[in-house]
Amino acid sequence: MISMNNSYSNAGVDLTNGDLASKILYQASKKSWESRKGIFGDIITPKEDFSGVRCIDISALPQGTYMGIGFDGIGTKVEVAERMNKYDTLAYDLLAMVCDDAVIRGAVPVLAGSVLDVNRLSKDGISYIDKIEELASGYESAARVANVSIMNGELAELGDKIGGYGDFCLSWGAEVTWFLNKEKMITGDKIEKGQKIIALQEKGFRSNGFSLVRKILTDKYGDMWHEELFNGEKIGDLMLLPSQIYSRAMVDMFGGLWDEKRVEITGAAHITGGGIPSKLGRILKNSQYGAVLDNLFEPTEIVKHIQKIGGVEDLEAYRAWCMGQGMLIISNDSEDIIKISKEHGIFAKVVGEITTNDRIIIKSKGVSSKDNYLEYQIEK
Repeated sequence: MISMNNSYSNAGVDLTNGDLASKILYQASKKSWESRKGIFGDIITPKEDFSGVRCIDISALPQGTYMGIGFDGIGTKVEVAERMNKYDTLAYDLLAMVCDDAVIRGAVPVLAGSVLDVNRLSKDGISYIDKIEELASGYESAARVANVSIMNGELAELGDKIGGYGDFCLSWGAEVTWFLNKEKMITGDKIEKGQKIIALQEKGFRSNGFSLVRKILTDKYGDMWHEELFNGEKIGDLMLLPSQIYSRAMVDMFGGLWDEKRVEITGAAHITGGGIPSKLGRILKNSQYGAVLDNLFEPTEIVKHIQKIGGVEDLEAYRAWCMGQGMLIISNDSEDIIKISKEHGIFAKVVGEITTNDRIIIKSKGVSSKDNYLEYQIEK
């Protein structure tokens, strides 16, 4: 006899909360459309419907406009949010990863979408919709900062395929659609000796190197490391500091698709996985140039604390983490870049210059060899 007792809920999928969660994320995406209201990227909805068609009009794009798509995710930083039961900042990390990757090539991020996978939306009669509401609230505010519209998103309840800390666990990835005026493309071909390197400050870890961070903290403090205090604050809260989003400031610098450039940028590096040696090295590897960085921002105290208790040498720390700078810009217009950054609430300063060797030399601000010079060979 065939059993008639099986259902989707018995398999661990909460259809009622799933529909509600999707609607919450949809409402957040609708509010984000205000980010591009009246400008290129304004969302068109032929019929107002949750599952309806959403699109933009590209008929007025000038000749020589390119379009591309970038993808990224938050990685294991989500576990910190799970530990702290705080989810409203994760979208800043998510959009920083995709939008700031776009602008380093002179592209304008316009449309974003995401895939949010969760293990469950309820357990033993307890709903986790409040956590979805937090994620959605952060999504909307981060989109406003990045100046993108959230075109769409997907939510899936995947049970034990999604692991982490506690009862509600997630994985979140995103894509961004960008547009680029070929005359404003940043390729690195115009980099020359003596050009200044300007850093845009980052006060945390951004969304990279958290596997190492979590290992160090677990080894030192045990499984409840997020509850430990450092300078009067919980380490978990300090780890959740959201990534600075630089894309709106960068677009302002190079003028987007139609506006005149305010500065000339010859190269830019988004300092994520691999740190300065990898990301700056990627721009310089096809040239005969290197860099000396002798005035970098210092990493914050919590970054230095984790480096110290983990015994991470400076040479490795600058590969694993951003160490105080989330973006590096190469230009002759350093004063204007600093000024525009300040207009957007971002601290910036000249940190070095382009040289004619094939190495990146960093005056360390870490804890193992402070003020000593670290040398990294640029990979060809």
